[in-house]
Amino acid sequence: MTDQTQKPTGLSRRTVLKGAASLVGVAAGSGTLIGAPYVHAAEPKVLRYLGTAVNAGDDISKRCFADTGIKIEYITATTDDVTKRVITQPNSFDVLDTEYFSLKKKLVPSGNILPLEARRIKEFNNITPVFTKGELPNGKKIGGQGTAPWKVLYLEGKNSKNFAKSPTDFVTLIPTVYNADTLGIRPDLIKRPITSWSELLNPEFKGKASILNIPSIGIMDAAMVVEAAGLHKYADKGNMTRAEIDLTMKILTEAKKNGQFRAFWKDFNE
Repeated sequence: MTDQTQKPTGLSRRTVLKGAASLVGVAAGSGTLIGAPYVHAAEPKVLRYLGTAVNAGDDISKRCFADTGIKIEYITATTDDVTKRVITQPNSFDVLDTEYFSLKKKLVPSGNILPLEARRIKEFNNITPVFTKGELPNGKKIGGQGTAPWKVLYLEGKNSKNFAKSPTDFVTLIPTVYNADTLGIRPDLIKRPITSWSELLNPEFKGKASILNIPSIGIMDAAMVVEAAGLHKYADKGNMTRAEIDLTMKILTEAKKNGQFRAFWKDFNE
């Protein structure tokens, strides 16, 4: 490994930025900067923001500069490429905007990201309990399958690579965006409600359907389709057995051979 892939020691760029600008979460998180004072400097501080295109907005960067004097430099990549960059080039970014499912087996074990301190985040206690506790505001438990957010939200300590089984002051991410791009439809062409994932395998849309070409997300979409179509009931879609993986791929492969899918997509341009 090169020096670039080694964990930095001593006075790093991140340490300087964090000290000079009093930023919360300058090494991990989902793009949330809390309580940063306005910074006056001859040369503006630059914060390298690594993530997908979802949060790379001019309005956000302009507001950040107006409030803090810090310029955001967006480094946009696909989900898979964001993960690769964290693993292989940890010194190439300051703030990470990623998804929960990337944390468990890839990002946190790498030791290349640092947690945020919950006590320094003003609105932390107002984050929906769906993320922090795995339950609705009324206390009903939900969302326990796979890498549920609450399972990978807390770390045992500041420099820990281990997830905590109960809440701590060290958190991996602050949720900022609900993505709603997984199941997209053209109501102007379909002209009827789409209410089930099973529609992706509906012969009505042969040659017009598309599925996401990011395995960690696409396989979940595929499982939703299979289950909605009544072809199989998964005990845990996020922790399939080998037989379930084989079954899911068999169903998708047959659909592809029959011409169901027009394309597979990986980024918004596609």
